[in-house]
Amino acid sequence: MTEGSKPPVTPLDTSAAAKQVRYRSEINQLFAADHAAHNWYRFVLSYPPHLVRDYLQRFGITSEHRVLDPFCGTGTTVVECKKLGIPSVGVEANPMAHFAGRVKVDWHPNPDRLLEHATQVANATIAELEQTTAPVYLRSLNGDQEKLILKNSISPLPLHKTLVLLEHLQQQADASFYDHERLALAKSVVSAISNLNFGPEVCVGRAKPDAPVVDLWLNAIAAIANDLHALGQSPPVEAMVHYADSRQLLSVLDPQSIDAVITSPPYPNEKDYTRTTRLESVLLGFIKDKADLRSLKQGLVRSNTRNVYTVDDDDRWVVDQPEVQRIANEIEARRISLGKTSGFERLYARATKLYFGGMARHLAELRQILRPGAQLAYVVGDQASYLRVMIRTGQILADIARSLGYEVVAIDLFRTRIATATNEQMREEVVVLRWPG
Repeated sequence: MTEGSKPPVTPLDTSAAAKQVRYRSEINQLFAADHAAHNWYRFVLSYPPHLVRDYLQRFGITSEHRVLDPFCGTGTTVVECKKLGIPSVGVEANPMAHFAGRVKVDWHPNPDRLLEHATQVANATIAELEQTTAPVYLRSLNGDQEKLILKNSISPLPLHKTLVLLEHLQQQADASFYDHERLALAKSVVSAISNLNFGPEVCVGRAKPDAPVVDLWLNAIAAIANDLHALGQSPPVEAMVHYADSRQLLSVLDPQSIDAVITSPPYPNEKDYTRTTRLESVLLGFIKDKADLRSLKQGLVRSNTRNVYTVDDDDRWVVDQPEVQRIANEIEARRISLGKTSGFERLYARATKLYFGGMARHLAELRQILRPGAQLAYVVGDQASYLRVMIRTGQILADIARSLGYEVVAIDLFRTRIATATNEQMREEVVVLRWPG
């Protein structure tokens, strides 16, 4: 590829068969054969393990290499690498997601003892619940906690039962099982106990006046225990998840220690990713008040106006990126022409520059972590969330990477989806890079 040339972009095959494949929802879903560990807890829009396998194979990654996911989320890449016997490391700045990823690669607990201990906790919880049926005795969150979660995201009685279960988990805590038991509760809360719906935004659905909290939790424990019977027999391999900012990788990773990157960073989509995990983050104590929430948001790449702060300066990394500046100017011009004057709307253009600036800062720091010849895959998607101005995220990210010395190998089409606001076809792509060293 010549200097300044555009990377090859996978064209859209418009045949009926190709459309059927790309639009099938299961292309981005978890296959039944992949449930072990992956399904202990995951984001609703997590990319699938089969995508990780595809790029590990394409890159020729073996047990002699080391893979990084710098936007680890709930651990899809590191879990899949561990299953395949490939050393891996993740970096995640959301404490709930970090916790989930860390637990999902911990396969040491004895499954039978885990189930036995959980049953003891369940029995103690049930015994207390049978004595506290009148509404006056229902436990609830404190004022600071209540302000952090979506209103009516969990009904009073299921919340009471969940808090009682959490207390008994703490009272009977066994270090060998405590994290797995809490993760099982987090999954149960968001999937069956709460009133939350995900599709794709998190929202409050129909209220559930009651829920079999203890039974749902024990079912999640049983699923983990069942997985551990097989996973616990796997040969040991490095798999860890650091709690850190992806723009400050040298704080947790050694120089020239990574052979491949497979990841999906946030998109510039005005989505507050902390809302997706808010309820379980509060219940498990990862976020206690607004100060904790602010600290969390400051450690994230800026992808929405709700985590933009006056002191932010990542936009300085893209002052020489003409497409980023053009899009920001178009967003601002559209805002003015439409008479949009709210505080959040005034931040749309800046949020866009901060997002791409944060990604540029990440890619700049990453260069020191990579070994020469390292191969990278970034799953990103087109967006039109800012006043319907189209943002071709993959192409812009490729341009930024090239300006930082990366080779842009390709932009592969992963799938297409229909934007709900505009009914336009949007690309979700994998930006494939190589670091020459």
